[in-house]
Amino acid sequence: MRALVIGASGQVGAALLHALRERGHHAAGTWAHHERPGLVALDFTDAGAVERMIGETRPDWVICPAALSHVDYCEEHPDEAFAVNLHAPAATAGAAARAGAGFVYYSSDYVFDGIGGPFPEDAPPRPLGVYGQSKSEGERAVLAALDRALVVRTSVVYGPEHQEKNFVYQLIRACRGGTGFRPAVDQRASPSYNPDVAAATVECCEREERGIWHLAGADTIDRMAFARLICHVFDLDGSRLTPSLTAELGQKAARPLDGGLSITKARTLLKTPLRGAEDGLRAMRTALAAGPRGAGPSA
Repeated sequence: MRALVIGASGQVGAALLHALRERGHHAAGTWAHHERPGLVALDFTDAGAVERMIGETRPDWVICPAALSHVDYCEEHPDEAFAVNLHAPAATAGAAARAGAGFVYYSSDYVFDGIGGPFPEDAPPRPLGVYGQSKSEGERAVLAALDRALVVRTSVVYGPEHQEKNFVYQLIRACRGGTGFRPAVDQRASPSYNPDVAAATVECCEREERGIWHLAGADTIDRMAFARLICHVFDLDGSRLTPSLTAELGQKAARPLDGGLSITKARTLLKTPLRGAEDGLRAMRTALAAGPRGAGPSA
């Protein structure tokens, strides 16, 4: 299988390159804002450049983790959010269709309102803010653009990454730096280990799966519980954590509170294990201790 990963410098994209190559597939990757060795520069919002890249690489699957995922930034910059999360992937899906390739679009549990989670694949989307709206509309556009469309929803992705931006890195820096951390006790999600999300995505492509799939962690827990697990696994001082309510955090965008994703479908049909939070964190600690590659899956 030949794959083109658009957004391969991010945490899911880097994990995808590693998973694809580990399983014997040919994979090319692009970067837009964070240059990485072996990747090709590509402006994802330039439809002509994307179409040329697809023509040059001749992929069987175009896998697109590229996104604007900072929820509060999206709330304040809706035009940019919809350009990156809706219009660019819709155009790329069309280019993939014209090239005879499949297309993978990554989405989030933020397409739901956070009432009654964890949510199955067929639950109706009810996003609360701009980020969730842009992702929900992106899902619909991609599914309408081609038959070989795969929408992967995930939740609070963490794991080794070169940019060190995810929740785990943020908490580690705060605790080690003595600044403390204020996790929400009323926001529930399904923390997802990025190598698991990547490996399950590749398995879906190998199986020629289509439609919506939830590829997320096995546990649905609140942010405070996840933070305590991080402290436990990484030997951090848990007294630095201050339990907080979402309403106290001053976040610009509304958050789905009782969120998370049901992974019954993936557990039933896929061989790839989707680990719970503690197992994923232990795997992350082992990967980080391994040295340079542990800083993020090799590109």
